[in-house]
Amino acid sequence: MEPVIELCQVTKDYGPAMRALNNVSLTVHRGEIFGYVGANGAGKTTTIKILTGLIRPTFGEARICGRSMARFPLHGKAKIGYVPESGALYEKLSPREFLTSVGMLYLLPEKTVSRLVEQWLDYFSILDRIDQRMETFSKGTKQKVCWIAAMLHDPQVFILDEPLNGLDVEAISRAKELMNYLAAQGKTVFYSSHIIDVVEKICTRIAVLSRGQIQAVGTPEEICAATGSASLEQALMAMWQG
Repeated sequence: MEPVIELCQVTKDYGPAMRALNNVSLTVHRGEIFGYVGANGAGKTTTIKILTGLIRPTFGEARICGRSMARFPLHGKAKIGYVPESGALYEKLSPREFLTSVGMLYLLPEKTVSRLVEQWLDYFSILDRIDQRMETFSKGTKQKVCWIAAMLHDPQVFILDEPLNGLDVEAISRAKELMNYLAAQGKTVFYSSHIIDVVEKICTRIAVLSRGQIQAVGTPEEICAATGSASLEQALMAMWQG
């Protein structure tokens, strides 16, 4: 299988007394929905910041589509669609203005951007808010705009950090449907979440992170079997408390 995301002995220190990641190695392949789970403070967000080029590892290397994020950051960022947990946006702008500016950053034709913006706003049932300032939006509505921003340039890799945060039931269903569709199209989805039942249902493989180290990698069924647990949630609790 073709490796798309690679973490090679990645270590990240925040000063001499705090090691957030310790010798983490992972390979995620084309067409996978890969779950990345861990308790608060396990190192999930640090991993995602390294994968998206926001920070550099202290040691080791992160690669996107075969090239180092530290040495070739623009190559990697062009391949990535990133949905952050915070839903951070330029809230004085409308969705049309914000998403058009995102499309321009990726050098997409203006007509293409206009068509895609309307298409995806309609998909997430917020087309009627296309020209409203986003400062008036709920957290969930802002998160929908973040999803659309990640989709516009048709990336090969999707890095999702609590992407269902704030979404309503309909939008969660759409997002899960979209992740499955992307994987079926050969895209790679790296999905970090605390919503374990969703992880268990849609992820092809999972890595369990604890105190900055990988404890287990496998299918949900393999991880449950390794701990003798009836559900992934029970398996994770057993690992984190062990």
